Amino acid sequence: MEYVVSTSALSKQYGNFQALKELSMHVPKGAIYGIVGKNGAGKTTLIRLLCGLQKPSSGEYRLYGELYSSKQIKKARRRMGAVVESPSVYLDMTALDNIKAQYRILGLPSFEGVTELLDMVGLSDTGKKKVKNFSLGMRQRLGIAMALAGDPDLLVLDEPANGLDPQGIVEIRELLLKLNKERQITVLLCSHILDELSRLATHYGFMDKGRMVKEISAKELEAACKKCVRVEVTNIKALSRVLEAMGMEYQIQSDQEADIFAKVNITKLVLALEKEGGELLSIKEREESLESYYINLMGGGER
Repeated sequence: MEYVVSTSALSKQYGNFQALKELSMHVPKGAIYGIVGKNGAGKTTLIRLLCGLQKPSSGEYRLYGELYSSKQIKKARRRMGAVVESPSVYLDMTALDNIKAQYRILGLPSFEGVTELLDMVGLSDTGKKKVKNFSLGMRQRLGIAMALAGDPDLLVLDEPANGLDPQGIVEIRELLLKLNKERQITVLLCSHILDELSRLATHYGFMDKGRMVKEISAKELEAACKKCVRVEVTNIKALSRVLEAMGMEYQIQSDQEADIFAKVNITKLVLALEKEGGELLSIKEREESLESYYINLMGGGER
């Protein structure tokens, strides 16, 4: 498999604090790779290293197969566009002038493709409106447009949906899916909005305390996520006694609901519950979410 980004034992130390600890990561070409982790897990530090804003304390990373310390890394990094933490835009300029400024910074010979970029991110009708009057979602889309100047193959984003309203989140999601499918751009992004990330990502990297805990594809995650049956009863203690006797794996969710991780014979369950003084009120199939998988992977309740 061809990897656009790969790291090996990558570490970063700030004084006595170790932000990254021998982290290994592999981002396949054409993927939408979501980095999942709580605040302080090292996500932003990782992105800053990949963008060349900081140097590793030890270990290594490669972009398109080029080692970060090689002479060719600058050429490889030109194939990357990034928005780190928040979009760097000129507030007193229009969207068009912002992208033109980015073209000049990159040393591009002409402004060809500028209007196409604006159209792609849905900002072609902003005219002379200054960026300081843009909504947060519009600024985020402008930041992505500026990151796309120079026609990169890799787009790196740090919390692209942070602070956006539901409509803004949908707009960013649709834009990233479009860039990935129509322009074959590999996307590497950090996000704490796990439900939204599950609608995007083809691959995941779960980080905790500077380490990569697990890498998994969306297909593997789907297979790993437990399917269960959510039951609602009048007496949760009676249900517990019944399930213990049946030897079924289960998890209490409330004083009336529990998840059963096994195939359930409804007739047997109803009869057994009745003997214990309980009654079945409802039953429905459920599937473990990305959020619950993450919580279980990281140690459950303590986090």
